[in-house]
Amino acid sequence: MIIIVQVILVLVVIFFSLMLVRGGSNAKHMAVRRIMVMLFAISAVLSIFFPTILSQLARLVGVGRGTDLMLYAFIVSFLVYMSTTHQRFRQTETTLTKLSRRIALDEAERPWEHVPVAGQTANKETVDSHPGQGL
Repeated sequence: MIIIVQVILVLVVIFFSLMLVRGGSNAKHMAVRRIMVMLFAISAVLSIFFPTILSQLARLVGVGRGTDLMLYAFIVSFLVYMSTTHQRFRQTETTLTKLSRRIALDEAERPWEHVPVAGQTANKETVDSHPGQGL
């Protein structure tokens, strides 16, 4: 019986972890994350005031003590947090790289454009007088 409960717990943990870690930050993912945080906070507060309920719940799901159950929940929460933070960091890094490339291209010297000499204004005749530079 305990093995069955442990397998079910592991499958539930894997399911929720994959759901939370999966890419995207749309409203559905944010709502699930908020619900998970609220459930964890409520269970933590209840375990402080009523430690016997947490111990009974732990025994029900096949974990020895309530503190072990909370530790397992904290470890899973921490791993999900690390994974989502890493994912956000990678996304920010990619965005920064693209932005840096865009700025570099925008500010790069364009040898095909005619740069007027001091006191001279660039006009169509000046550009046309230099073949190959008026592209």
